[in-house]
Amino acid sequence: MRELFDEVAGKSPLDPEELVRRATRTPRRKRFYARARAAEGKDGFAITLDDKPIRTPSGRQVVVPNKEIADAIVAEWEAQQEFIEPLTMPLTRFANSVVDAVVDRVEAVTDDLAKYFQSDLLFYRAGHPEALVAREAALWDPVVFWAADTLSAHFILAEGIVHVRQPETAVAAARAALPKDPWSIAALYVITTLTGSALLALALQHGGVDPDQVWAAAHVDEDWNSEKWGVDDEVAARRAARLVDFRAAARIVGALNPVLG
Repeated sequence: MRELFDEVAGKSPLDPEELVRRATRTPRRKRFYARARAAEGKDGFAITLDDKPIRTPSGRQVVVPNKEIADAIVAEWEAQQEFIEPLTMPLTRFANSVVDAVVDRVEAVTDDLAKYFQSDLLFYRAGHPEALVAREAALWDPVVFWAADTLSAHFILAEGIVHVRQPETAVAAARAALPKDPWSIAALYVITTLTGSALLALALQHGGVDPDQVWAAAHVDEDWNSEKWGVDDEVAARRAARLVDFRAAARIVGALNPVLG
């Protein structure tokens, strides 16, 4: 079962779009097991296929932190029919990535994530038309104000795309609010790369917004253009694929944060 996800892991194990590209090149494999289940152990829950634990492409056993996540991964395996389709298993792909690429390097992943606080999507606003300016403000301002009020992270907003250096105190305050465990930080990293906003990911983790609000906020400009010029089918297909991984990562965040339950 490990080789099934070898291509999916790749060089960028937390890049959802890269995972999708690689998965489409992976040969389909027939379902080879009768039953998937979650087995509780001292370190968490192992996922087993016919009582044999699944392992990552590097050979590590997949152990997840709680039963809700374990049951969701089991459901992905149980849902497979004649052939196993990795693209329908975002939580399994996520688990492989966490175990292989994040567990031993939480600090490095956190550093990469924190870089987004220097150039977050929410900091760069349209100058016109007024309706778009107002829509960005309606969806983005509450998150920026939440960061200022809750985290004492006071960021600078700008018009256009010219880079604005953010205060080190704001970046440090936001970084300090990031979770410390590998599963949560990996989930926030995925959400950040999919939305372009670490601030949205952080607000989701702290209960400041819900997943639907995050997804809508991340696509203000795209939705505006679609309303004016029509939907581009290729763009819509890419967005739908990203949404699958976004929902998986958001589900991880919710499962690990009682405040969101």
